[in-house]
Amino acid sequence: MILLWPSGRDVAVPAPFQSSTGGAVTTEYGTVVSQDIGPCGSPSNGRVFASSPTPPTVSGFDCRRSIVTIDTGTNEGTRTLLEITPGPGTPDLRVGEEIRLVRGTDDTGTAIYAFDDYSRTLPLALVAAIFAVVICVVARWRGLRALIGLGIALGVLVVFVLPAILDGRSAILVALVGGTVILYGVLYLAHGPNLRTSSALLGTVVSMGIAAVLSEGAIRLTSVTGLSEEQNTDVQAYLDHVSITGLLLAGFIIGSLGVLNDVTITQASAAFELASLDPDATRRSIFASAMRVGRDHIASTVYTLVLAYAGGALPLLLLFSVAGRSIHDVITGDAVAIEIVRSCVGGTALALSVPLTTAIAVVLARPPRRGAAGAQSRGAAGAQGRGAAGNRKSTGRHAAG
Repeated sequence: MILLWPSGRDVAVPAPFQSSTGGAVTTEYGTVVSQDIGPCGSPSNGRVFASSPTPPTVSGFDCRRSIVTIDTGTNEGTRTLLEITPGPGTPDLRVGEEIRLVRGTDDTGTAIYAFDDYSRTLPLALVAAIFAVVICVVARWRGLRALIGLGIALGVLVVFVLPAILDGRSAILVALVGGTVILYGVLYLAHGPNLRTSSALLGTVVSMGIAAVLSEGAIRLTSVTGLSEEQNTDVQAYLDHVSITGLLLAGFIIGSLGVLNDVTITQASAAFELASLDPDATRRSIFASAMRVGRDHIASTVYTLVLAYAGGALPLLLLFSVAGRSIHDVITGDAVAIEIVRSCVGGTALALSVPLTTAIAVVLARPPRRGAAGAQSRGAAGAQGRGAAGNRKSTGRHAAG
């Protein structure tokens, strides 16, 4: 992680994400206080005013007009007018809604505002709070530690993984190192520092390496480029020092962490529980029993993995379904092929992680007992010696009598 740490070099903001002045886009918060349908073309559209907007001089067509109070920034307490023509994808604002406004300037330096997005701070905080409360109530302290681990994972992604890839480091190495750091934090925080957790960690790290090798081989074999996705096209156009293939590989690796972690910790727990229930069980029998659990887990997790990716690509599949193209063309196209490769690589790494983690857990749960065997043989020899000495004393007493 130290060797791959980003240098912190400045990267220019790509043109589509720049403000009118060439810098990063600045947003402010606002609240809709008035909404109606009327003639467009008001000179106050996007401008700052104190009371009411200026009526339009020429009325060509009607649009939705929203008066918004500006709640933050240099123009806090003033108002602006948003004229929005109805159509697909345009926002339908309502009175009382909180929104985000993009703040820019015109040629004279006067502030101009436009709609950016809905304000979701409070709803997202409420959803996250419900999630955290339910996790902590059901899983108690372990659930709280899992949430802390989740925060560490997000921190590693934001502080290390993304800046390192943006800095031009090898995306696959960054993903492997970042994923390993995430696993250390998540597993040991949620399940405690013990042999059971360590076996799951080792199995997950090795499986993650297998997923990296499989991902690179699958991408080379299928020649998927990722350029069917708009985000990847923007990265190639404006961040030419970032490898799209490496970005795909990093996405495959990071995306497989969660499901691999789920499977490996389950297998490790199963192996250790079976070993503790039957102290006389051999490694072979523990492995066979734990693998029966693992096979059921694989069967349920593989289609969960595939359906999760299919759900993410549902809008794309819907568009293809009405495009009149053959199913062969749709499946072998770059956009769908990426999801197929991702699902197959994740499923393969998942299946291989089960016997791998189970074997590691069995070895750690049932370690070699050479010391115990030696102590047992020495104890048996001592008992035999004491028994022989007792027999000799008894024979001597009988002879004296």
